[in-house]
Amino acid sequence: MSLSIEVLASPAEYQARAPQGYAGQACVVFDVLRATSVMVTGLANGAAGFLPVAEISEALAWHQKEPTLLLAGEREGLRITAAQSGSVEFDLGNSPREYTAARVHGRTIVTTTTNGTRALRSCATAELVLAGAFLNLGATVRWLVGQSFQSVVLVCAGTGESVAFEDVLCAGALCDQLTKAKRDCHLDDAALLAWRAYREAASDLVAVVSASKNGRRLSANPELRDDVAFCLRQDVFDLVGVRADDGAIRAVRI
Repeated sequence: MSLSIEVLASPAEYQARAPQGYAGQACVVFDVLRATSVMVTGLANGAAGFLPVAEISEALAWHQKEPTLLLAGEREGLRITAAQSGSVEFDLGNSPREYTAARVHGRTIVTTTTNGTRALRSCATAELVLAGAFLNLGATVRWLVGQSFQSVVLVCAGTGESVAFEDVLCAGALCDQLTKAKRDCHLDDAALLAWRAYREAASDLVAVVSASKNGRRLSANPELRDDVAFCLRQDVFDLVGVRADDGAIRAVRI
């Protein structure tokens, strides 16, 4: 059975796709710097799940209903403050290095970020939604190969309304592994571009991504600069972040 691979490289593309939806398709969402990398790391360290929401107000409403939830997320790359929320300081920001077992094990986390959670929610009509990252790339590929989908859409969360180079590179890396694991793959033009970009950059991902908009922004902050190299490590975690029936991203270990 052949597999069709499509890449949506920017927010404008996945927003335009919303009316059509993703019936019968699998979606893999990439927000490498840093929302999906956070989710994969948190799940690997024992978090029960991540509830992605679009707005700060939605996160607060969840927390009011379930006070045991951890509040997490960012605006302009930084942890959400009491001034921004209008009430409370969020427990966690958007650095995967914060999501240690000591802080998240057994906890459910409601999270809102500028792009990552928006991209995840845009895939609501898909049959399967995965949170993808370099950190769990191999596990994600094995999971997809084991499913019966004929069409996979790789959704790049982007930055603001623009393309994020690191998301496109991760989509290209997944194309690279999928085409090796499953020979009968058909890539659309955007997937071919992502694949070629990844193959060109693969030998020195940290240097390439450090020159990107998000890479430069994080590198300029002494507290966050280590996130770049952290998020570009490949196949660190042997799990898949899968959207459950309740909309939470939960771990499936393979």
